[in-house]
Amino acid sequence: MNFHSLDYFLVLARENNFTRAAEALHITQQSLSSHIAGLERELGCTLLVRRTPLELTYAGRTFLRYAESIGQTRQAMEREFCDISENQKGELRVGIAYTRGHAIMPRLIPAFQRAYPNVAVQLLESSNEGLQKMLLDNTVDLAIANFPHALPGIELEHFYMEDIVLCLTDTLLERFPIDLALCAQHAAQGDFRPMQNLPFLYCSAEDVAGRIGRELFHASDFQPRRMIRSENVETLLALCDAGEGVCLCPRNLVHTAIPPEHLSHLHVLPLSDAARYPMHFGYHSRSYQWSVISEFIRIAREQIESA
Repeated sequence: MNFHSLDYFLVLARENNFTRAAEALHITQQSLSSHIAGLERELGCTLLVRRTPLELTYAGRTFLRYAESIGQTRQAMEREFCDISENQKGELRVGIAYTRGHAIMPRLIPAFQRAYPNVAVQLLESSNEGLQKMLLDNTVDLAIANFPHALPGIELEHFYMEDIVLCLTDTLLERFPIDLALCAQHAAQGDFRPMQNLPFLYCSAEDVAGRIGRELFHASDFQPRRMIRSENVETLLALCDAGEGVCLCPRNLVHTAIPPEHLSHLHVLPLSDAARYPMHFGYHSRSYQWSVISEFIRIAREQIESA
């Protein structure tokens, strides 16, 4: 049994399809099938029910558990010897929300790769809840997210404080005249009633901004007259920029998504302390931690502090 066969089986188990797995591995289906058949001969068991989609047999599910454990142990060994030899190489998988990655990564990745040119960075993007699941599933080595609850086997380190703001434009105010100063005063106290007639734009509850927005509305007994929801904060900010509604979003994403020449027509209203939340680095608690993860965290903090 060799590591290639283990790796191929893990990808096939994930994809549940020979065609997709072969494409992901950049090998032919015939070669993949040959490796899996070799594993089955060596183990003396059928690992797959060969239909669409593929299913693992009991033996296949048992072998998957061992293959995952062996893969994690091998990865830890390779990374520890990279540290010992001071020859850092490999791949660091980082999970982050799409828009937050757009705001942070263009400065962070170049700084990291200047220090570690032989370490590839794979960015995996998802919602806040999705990132936590990816971390638990070992799909990522490091997640940058809001963790409202502790996760088993996961270490958390503080990154920075993020706050939700309300954004609206002069175009919206022309359509829906309101006392902006009064709205700002009430919003800072968690009261949205002066904006009762305005349409609101916000993310799904899986996103941290969407979750906190709903909590704020519930706490103030406020129900927006009209709501537009999207999974993508950039889409919501584009709609806000077009005057379609009030957008609930993290403050540090505003300047990323709205063109600089439009910012003079944008009003950003701060909210109460309940709209502030910590962003953390999350990674697996292991007996040996790859130093590259710590270095990525260090460089990320430097970039945030210098912004």
